[in-house]
Amino acid sequence: MWFIVKIFPTYRFYLTGIILIIVLFVGYFSPILFSIAKGLTLAFLLLSFADIVLLFWTGGRIVLERHLPDRFSNGDENKVSFDISSLYKFLIAVEVIDEIPANFQQRDLKLQMDLPLGSQEAKSYILRPTQRGEYLFGKTNTLATTSLKLLARRQIFGQDQMVKVYPSFLNLHKYELAAISQNLRMSGQKRMRRIGQSTEFDHIKEYVLGDDPRHINWKASARKTDLMLNHYVDEKSQPIYSVIDKGRPMKMPFEGMTLLDYSVNASLVLSNVAIKKGDRAGLITFQHKPQTFIPARKRNLQLNFLLEALYNQETQFNEHDFATLYWYIQQKVKQRSLLLMYTNFESIYALERQLPYLKLINRHHLLLLIFFRNTELDKVIDGPTKSSLDVYNKSIASQIEDEKRNIQSVLTHNGILSLYTTPRNLNAHVINKYIEIKTKRLL
Repeated sequence: MWFIVKIFPTYRFYLTGIILIIVLFVGYFSPILFSIAKGLTLAFLLLSFADIVLLFWTGGRIVLERHLPDRFSNGDENKVSFDISSLYKFLIAVEVIDEIPANFQQRDLKLQMDLPLGSQEAKSYILRPTQRGEYLFGKTNTLATTSLKLLARRQIFGQDQMVKVYPSFLNLHKYELAAISQNLRMSGQKRMRRIGQSTEFDHIKEYVLGDDPRHINWKASARKTDLMLNHYVDEKSQPIYSVIDKGRPMKMPFEGMTLLDYSVNASLVLSNVAIKKGDRAGLITFQHKPQTFIPARKRNLQLNFLLEALYNQETQFNEHDFATLYWYIQQKVKQRSLLLMYTNFESIYALERQLPYLKLINRHHLLLLIFFRNTELDKVIDGPTKSSLDVYNKSIASQIEDEKRNIQSVLTHNGILSLYTTPRNLNAHVINKYIEIKTKRLL
């Protein structure tokens, strides 16, 4: 850890200096006022010198250490913290200015505090990145002032640090419980009624009031002299693929993030839940041609492989090609799998161009097509009507929304599962749909 020391005049220093200049100028016409002005100027210089002595020649200084996480989670709130201590023997006011990455376009981030004799304090601030990639943090500046607040001692701490922004890994633990219980209530999730019975035997356990008596194991009960029950679970080790469209429709932004980044985050969360439930998670990305393929597995390091692959996703947002995608899936995915395809269609015409290929994919696999609701249209539809232009905008927005609903109807009519959701609720709704598919044993 190293630091550079400089001295800076404060706002009070400049204000006092301007006032003294004005008084000296006016005093040129009044000898008495001029004498007072000279006395005040001398006092100002003496106080400034005293400020320098207190800041530099008393053996005191500020000690600061910045704590950056190894990686940031995209779209989430990430904390940057400091440990700040004062070696001064008197009260010191400190302003901390951190050189945050230019990606955030934030220039007014300042932390202010008062540090008594020999005190130490922890401070932090929150950053929310909206793009994956590398973010460069600069050095950390501190400005220390005494109670006179005429001059500030600047110290510069640390070195430039690079932090990688990964897909939203902070959400993984939030949704892990969904891998255990289908009846979990979470933000955006609903209770799911189980249809049918699980067919995969798991273990024998003691009968508890409320268990299905049809599953009582009479032979085991006779040996134990207590009622014993066969416990079944949903079928495991099924291949689950996240298929991410990196084409032009996924460039649309919502709350600072593109639909592509929302999809990347959701696919990571869903893969974690699938692995926790004993299924195998894989990944396919495409735009004008397929680009990434990770076979569906449930090994311990599979989530790390997926995380690294999703972090490195780059795109030029070219036109997507579902025909090439179909042939690629036919070559790479031999076992019937659940394909969660993240894409977007803005019109029936756009869907009809790709519908033959979607039907072919769905013939060999179980396809869940996930597309997005434009929340900006909701604001227009629900907003006030003050002019004829507002009426026109509302009409157009309603037509676009109806078109989206028609897309969902066409998919259902052709036997393709669909999920029409907002980017903000994507994670919860995708997990909910996955649990529904597992519960109904559609795969």
